[in-house]
Amino acid sequence: MSAITRFPLVSSSALCRLSSLMASKNNLFLNQLPTITAAQPQRSIQTSSIKYDIDSAAKYIGAGAATVGVAGAGAGIGTVFGSLVVGYARNPSLKQQLFSYAILGFALSEAMGLFCLMMAFMLLFAF
Repeated sequence: MSAITRFPLVSSSALCRLSSLMASKNNLFLNQLPTITAAQPQRSIQTSSIKYDIDSAAKYIGAGAATVGVAGAGAGIGTVFGSLVVGYARNPSLKQQLFSYAILGFALSEAMGLFCLMMAFMLLFAF
């Protein structure tokens, strides 16, 4: 039984081309087969854009880590005014002195939060 009758979907011209390729003594068989690499674009290595991506990611990670301090400042302000209410409930005659201490604690907590926010913005926009 010949190859043409066993595989009717293969044309005889394809078999002739394949046999002529195999008969070629100058070139190897695998070098003669057409390759389908034209559909796949080849990429070259670009180190500058990758470095820029790493630097950008580091800036965002650092800014996020610096912003965590703002939440701590919020918790500190809540603690200061909560303590003011408890202190005033225990001894109402010290209202003025407790309030001045509360304002001082508020200012210090708020300053720390603003320093953290400033560092986050410096990491994002200054470097």
